[in-house]
Amino acid sequence: MAKAVSIYDTTLRDGTQGEGFFLSGLDKIRLATRLDEFGVDYIEGGWPGSNPKDIEFFQEAKSIEWKHAKIVAFGSTRRVGIKASDDPQLALLLEAETPAVTIYGKSWDLHVTEVLRTTLEENQEMIYDTVQFLKSAGREVFFDAEHFFDGYKNNAEYAIACIQEAARAGVDGVVLCDTNGGTLPHEVSEICAAVKAALGETAFGIHTHNDCELGVANAIAAVQAGASQVQGTINGYGERTGNTNLTSVIPILQLKLGIEVVPRLDKLQLLSYFVDDLSNNPHFARAPFIGKTAFAHKGGTHVNAVKKLAESYEHIKPELVGNSQQILVSELAGQANILIAAERLGLALEKGSAEAKEVLNVVKTMENEGYSYEAANGSLEILIRKAMGLYEPMWKPTAYQCSYHESEAMEKPICEASVKICVGEDKSEFTVAEGHGVVNALDKALRKALRPFYPEIEEISLVDYKVRIIEGQDATASKTRVLIVHTDGTNIWGTVGVSDSIIEASWIALCEGLDLFIQKQK
Repeated sequence: MAKAVSIYDTTLRDGTQGEGFFLSGLDKIRLATRLDEFGVDYIEGGWPGSNPKDIEFFQEAKSIEWKHAKIVAFGSTRRVGIKASDDPQLALLLEAETPAVTIYGKSWDLHVTEVLRTTLEENQEMIYDTVQFLKSAGREVFFDAEHFFDGYKNNAEYAIACIQEAARAGVDGVVLCDTNGGTLPHEVSEICAAVKAALGETAFGIHTHNDCELGVANAIAAVQAGASQVQGTINGYGERTGNTNLTSVIPILQLKLGIEVVPRLDKLQLLSYFVDDLSNNPHFARAPFIGKTAFAHKGGTHVNAVKKLAESYEHIKPELVGNSQQILVSELAGQANILIAAERLGLALEKGSAEAKEVLNVVKTMENEGYSYEAANGSLEILIRKAMGLYEPMWKPTAYQCSYHESEAMEKPICEASVKICVGEDKSEFTVAEGHGVVNALDKALRKALRPFYPEIEEISLVDYKVRIIEGQDATASKTRVLIVHTDGTNIWGTVGVSDSIIEASWIALCEGLDLFIQKQK
């Protein structure tokens, strides 16, 4: 906790406990990379060894050179009745080889006696032993005092005694958790003041939930009372009604309280949209700061005033958080987002240039059709390359067909796909392949057709496939958006397709994913 306030992201762990929020192992690496680039101080990866995704994440994280953030392994205090050194769960935390470790433990006497079914004294020993064991292994250690505020209100003396045990064992920071999300801001302020007095030089942080829609307010109250770390998730994803929303906390700290927590706040909206698309969730248009309508104005006196003086109806400049002002009746655009995306892709797109305007117009048109480019960086790169004259069409898909037929060798029907492509002006290739489902068959047939001309196509693999129904009220006539992710082992890129047909949407995304790789190779 070297900074005045450090940001601790737990989207990969606490966020995934939210209903409808899912991340693959690859998704977790992609998101951690974006969080690191954004400037988050700590990234909690999950529980080492608890499931295949977390095992994959921590194994992959070891080989990555993180630019800023510290990766954190999460676990609990030792089990009742055993030594910390004999606890297999604590051994897994160390095997993850992360620079920091967070453990949670009980601070509410009710949970100690009724959930853990142990004595109050044993619980305190568990906290002390675990912290001391992990510190002796050279880790930076945080202690999440679970249910701290409820525990304090029920038995203040015991709740304080628990966090003092962690401090006595040399913990780097105690984190006060409003696990049930029922505490009010004035209570947070009062209790944090008591904690600060009790802990002395030991730093403390805050971890709040949003059950009363006070997660952000409570986090800010804690910081004003002396907390030097805020734990939360991007877009507030989490169990029940969610966790503290970092897309609100971060700009409040930086823009309202003058506490610098991240270097590029103007990338906040891009990060928010990336998390939504990656987890296959819709964007919340009315989200503060980064929502599509956060700086939208419609007609009447508001529009008249904003055109003259933006701050008359806007509490901050929207570009500070990567957003843009919208005058709904005139469809004002946000070129800044396109420029930031081009910069990240390494393409020098000039502000105000004809190319930038063309890309923006195409993106607006395509988004109106249902496309979304936040997680489809590959499709966006193709758009930008075309506008800048950096795209050379080297092959073209001209036809495809899919069908199912019975197989004597297998119980399930086999999908067969045929693909025809043109290469250059005078070469064509027609191939047929079988696969487990339409997308797999199309992928195999297309690669088979491309391989004679571009053998390097074997270097890439399809690693993720997501489907989202747009305008679900149209039932089976609804449009479908498909996101496909490819990797060559070093780079990862996503492409998007939209159509009334899920097969057509998949075909569009599949072709663009392979095409971008070939473009870059040539």
